[in-house]
Order: sequence, then structure tokens, then C-alpha cells
Amino acid sequence: MDAALRADLIQVAYLVAAFCFILGLRWLSSPRTARKGNLVAAVGMAIALVATVADASVETYVWIALAAVVGGAVGAIVARRVQMTAMPQLVALLNGLGGGAAALIALAEYHRESASHAGESLPPVLAVGVMFSAIVGSISFSGSIVAFAKLQELLPGRPITWPGQKALNAIGAAVALGLAVYASFDIADPLLWVAVAIALVLGTAAVLPIGGADMPVVIAFLNACTGLAAAATGFMLDNTLLIIAGTLVGASGTLLTKLMGDAMNRSLANVLFGAFGGGGAAQATGASGEALPVLEISPSDLAAQLVYARRVSIVPGYGLAVAQAQHPVRELADLLGERGVQVSFAIHPVAGRMPGHMNVLLAEADVPYDQLLEMEEANPEFPQTDVVLVIGANDVVNPAARDDPSSPLHGMPILEVDRAETVIVFKRSMATGFAGIENLLFHDPKTRMLFGDARKSLVQLVQEVQAV
Repeated sequence: MDAALRADLIQVAYLVAAFCFILGLRWLSSPRTARKGNLVAAVGMAIALVATVADASVETYVWIALAAVVGGAVGAIVARRVQMTAMPQLVALLNGLGGGAAALIALAEYHRESASHAGESLPPVLAVGVMFSAIVGSISFSGSIVAFAKLQELLPGRPITWPGQKALNAIGAAVALGLAVYASFDIADPLLWVAVAIALVLGTAAVLPIGGADMPVVIAFLNACTGLAAAATGFMLDNTLLIIAGTLVGASGTLLTKLMGDAMNRSLANVLFGAFGGGGAAQATGASGEALPVLEISPSDLAAQLVYARRVSIVPGYGLAVAQAQHPVRELADLLGERGVQVSFAIHPVAGRMPGHMNVLLAEADVPYDQLLEMEEANPEFPQTDVVLVIGANDVVNPAARDDPSSPLHGMPILEVDRAETVIVFKRSMATGFAGIENLLFHDPKTRMLFGDARKSLVQLVQEVQAV
């Protein structure tokens, strides 16, 4: 095939792939079309891979084929075996691999240039692409690995801090950037490697002080960094599709970071440097110093209350995911619906450990999309709701965020479940949430606690409802 014609066909294929990415991203914005969007984006990626391999500059297909087989096999196994509870960890890990890939490509291109132009300076576009991909990609890689380790509980979820942490991080960032800039004006392999090594340490040091409560925002931010690193790699390689795809990921990740920060009433700087959630909470006490009461309820009493309710709202949290209780909760919702009870699910933007975690979890259990209410839709409904079931959620329903100016959560938008007639909280214990802050909702006179594993409690509750 003529080289010019081949190049034109590759660009057309890239255009089609880019359209698939944009359309897939658009459809991923709604639970109703998310599965279709994921499929369209996957088709776009397949087109992009075939077009890239067809490039005339490819000299051998052996390593490409080997990488495709190994990567495809690993991806298929992981997709089938990873539980929904581990999905945030998987997202963090895959995001880190993307950043690492961008950094490795930058190092490879720099090494190729150094072999023939040692001592010279890089062309401006190539220099910016190499510096940005190497530094940002490395930070995203190591930071995402730390986020994975925190979510997987290989590292403590609490903030890990040390004296002079911010100053040391700032110095490390300045040194890494300075070395990368100098390396672009005087090509010498070791300098960029040192800059990348410092960036890897910087990414680790930047995420260690961030607590588990902020992981959804961190994941979104690191995702944006990986996308921007990929876009810079596209400029470096003169690859149009990589520029488009990286920009899409960077832009969507940035917007998601902003939305998640707004949902927590936290700025990005406060998330990254605030070491939020470091301390444990004391036992809740009243004005006279006595411990506040905790009222419990049995599954049989709750079943009777649910059957005769008019409206029931279910608030899922990470505890629901840990207990793998999405299927029993859907069964309970179906049973109540058959008895004429109006059932809905109230979803907080930062419930769980990654953006959209609860939506994905409930979609797995085939919960109808029209039963899922976002926070802005759910809050006006709570005053007319008879019973709210809070299953594994904590910080996102803490009224201190609304009522207590001294609380670290103050100003964070919450699901105002305390405005409902009755609140039932499913929890293993009275332990605090990710933020480490006592939740006075659990001591509210209208609140009843149902202690135990959420899945077992819901299975028993389903049986009790069937018996009523």
C-alpha cells in the first residue's frame, strides 16, 4: 500500500476512534447508558490499536503481539475475578499503570535522542512533552500505587505525616523540575532518570499524608494527571489520537475532581495538604458528660415497620459494598414495592471509595435506574419519608456537617436523613467513618441501630418481611 494512503487511512481510523471515545464518555455520564458507553469506548480503543500497529514505522510485531496477549489475558482475568469492593483499588492501580507508561515512553524517547544528539538541546515541543510526561507520569504512578495500598489496607488509611513534610515535598518538586529542564537543554541520560526517581518519591510522599476519606478526590485527581501525561506523550510522539484521548481523560478527571471537592466542601489544596481524618473520635457525650444513648431494633420489629410504611429510602455506603449486600437490598426493595411501598435509593456523590461506586454496585444487582436519586433529588423527599435505611454509610449522613460549625465536616453537603420520620442504621459497631468523626445521628431519638453484618441482617430482614 502506498505510504501516503496508509498514513491517511490511519488518521481516518484515529478520527473514528476519537469519536468513539467522546461518545463513550458522554454515555458513561448516565447509569442507563453506561454499559453501552463502555462498549463503544472499547471499540474505539481496538480501532486505535489496529491503526497504530499498521503504521509504517513499526519494524517488528513480535513484542507488540506478546504484549497484547499478556495484557489481554491479565485484563480478562482481573475483570472477571475482582470483586466490586475492590473496584476502587483496581481503578487506582490501572490509573497508575497509565502514568507509568507515559513516563517510560518519555524516558525511551529521551534515550533515543541522547544516542544521536548528546550534549545538544531538545526541540521545544519534544522537550515539554518529555519533561511533563516523565515528571507527572511518575508522580501519578507512585501516587496511585500508594492510593491502591491504602484502599487495599496494605497501608494505614489514616494520614501518615512527618515533620517538614510540605517543605521537603516542595524542594523535591523544584529539584525534579530543575533537573528535567536542564536535561532538555543538555541531553544526558542520567539527569532525567534522577528527575524521575525524585518524582516517584514525590508521588509517594504526596499521597501518604492523605486520609481514606479523601481517596475519591485523590483518585479523580491522579486520573486527571495521567490523562495530561498521556496528552503530553501524544505531542512528543506526534500522535493525534493520544493527544485527544489524553486531553479527554485530563479534562474529565479535572472536572470530576472539582465536583467531588464541592461535594465534600473541600478545596483540592485542603485535600492534598490538609491531612484530614488523622485523629480518632471520642465517645459521644451529652452536656453533663454522660454517654449518649444508643437505641437498637430487631429485624422482626423493623420488618413490621417497613411493611406498613408509605415511603422508604435506602442510603448505601461502603459498608454495603464490603458486606456484598447489594443483592439482598434489591430483594428487599422488590418485596416492599410489591406491597405498595414507594422505595428509592439516595446516592451521595462521595459515598464509597471512588466516584460512582454506589451506582455501579446497585447496577450490578439490577436495581432500576429510576429508583436511584442523586443528593439534590433525595433531600427534599426525606421530610415525607417514613423510614430511611442507612446501610454502611457514615460521614455522608452526619448532621454535624450541617449544624456544627466546629466540626471538620462543616459545610459538606450531606444526605439529610435526620429529617425523615425514622432512621435505621445498619452497622457492625459504633466505629466512626473514614473521617474519624463521631456521628450524632446514631444517638438521635428517632434513630435505631441494627448491628451486625449488613448482608446477614438484610437476608434476615427479607425473611421477616415475607413472613409478615
